[in-house]
Amino acid sequence: MDLLYTFYGDDFTGSTDVLEQLATHGAPAVLFLSPPTDSQLRAFAGVRAIGIAGDSRSRSPEWMSANLPQIFSALAALGAPVLHYKVCSTFDSSPTVGSIGRAIDIGIDTIHPRFVPIVVGAPHLRRFVHEGRLFAAAPDGEIHRIDRHPMRHHPVTPMREADLRRHLAKQTSVHIGLLDYQTMSSADPNRELQRQLLEGARAVLFDTIDRTTLHAAGELIWKEAQQQPLFSASSSGLTAALLSVWKQEGLLPAPGSQSAATAAEPLLVISGSCSVATERQIRWALQHGYDGIRIDTARLANGAAELHEAIRGARESLSAGKHTVLYTSLGAPQNPALGDALGTALGDALRELLETTSVRRVVICGGDTSSHAVQRLGVEALTWKANLQPGAPLCDAHGSQFARPLELVLKGGQVGTDDFFDLVRSGS
Repeated sequence: MDLLYTFYGDDFTGSTDVLEQLATHGAPAVLFLSPPTDSQLRAFAGVRAIGIAGDSRSRSPEWMSANLPQIFSALAALGAPVLHYKVCSTFDSSPTVGSIGRAIDIGIDTIHPRFVPIVVGAPHLRRFVHEGRLFAAAPDGEIHRIDRHPMRHHPVTPMREADLRRHLAKQTSVHIGLLDYQTMSSADPNRELQRQLLEGARAVLFDTIDRTTLHAAGELIWKEAQQQPLFSASSSGLTAALLSVWKQEGLLPAPGSQSAATAAEPLLVISGSCSVATERQIRWALQHGYDGIRIDTARLANGAAELHEAIRGARESLSAGKHTVLYTSLGAPQNPALGDALGTALGDALRELLETTSVRRVVICGGDTSSHAVQRLGVEALTWKANLQPGAPLCDAHGSQFARPLELVLKGGQVGTDDFFDLVRSGS
């Protein structure tokens, strides 16, 4: 298997973002839900990239220490030059939840790379790193430093530090260098990279604010990876950087025309997201004829009756052919303490609705929700089907327990225009 790249996504929405990028640029890929068996690998023998979708973004450092070494080892054994620990481009994490620093420590101990590249800027998603500080577009379209962005109010991992090296210093003791914008725009950024590595940097953050600096980062990383496999903790900016280099070096065919999906009726939306963007999408849907069923998470925490009632209501709406949104909040969450249990409950609701209705296309909103909910469906792998909007492709589910084909869109909280659900419904 001639692989260019392997990756582990710390949540499911980010994992499908990588699938979208690879497919769009002519690199077939498959995303497994656990380390693949030999027979599963044979079933997807023609791919150039293999990923595993995970949920470490919502896990403790102790969970990561117990589970990530085995996953990283399984991916490293596939022999690709780059193993990418894929994180969200808002880089939200903390010393106790979704610690990117802990993942870096584990990657170093497991893979033994010469250094760990950290590429967070993703211009295609309007995420930028300048002088080591992260800036991101908000749902209103304005660019904010991340500590002034709506992500500073994230209920679990608020981003209150824009300097990513300072942010990581609370999660790891690894010395992190920086290749700043001036260096990345120079004729020979490799000279500064080598100097920092000689002075003891074990990880290096790259300023990436445009295609030029992103491509320069990709060139440096790919060159190093040819000498010794690299482990990287990065956003999908790394994927974009590598794709740029692979195309330049003729490692990928010219991408063919993008396929378009047909419409699916009725559409089911499951949302555990508390983002402003998802709130706008739910309100748009309710104003345009979608049935809305809200789950009271305070009541859900006290027993299963609330979930059963929501499932009953959704089943009735779907059986009547109505597009249906099953959601837990509009904006700020009612009960953020539910954590993993909420995603699991929504996954159980989705499984029951798939078993008892004709639904074949589903949108799941929220990174943590998607990660936990999809694992309740018996799905083995996902492949790209069609592009919709950046960061949230339509995917085919493989190996599910359902008799009919299943299509999923895993949407991060900040992704998509107000009418996104209707774009998913129409398939374009």
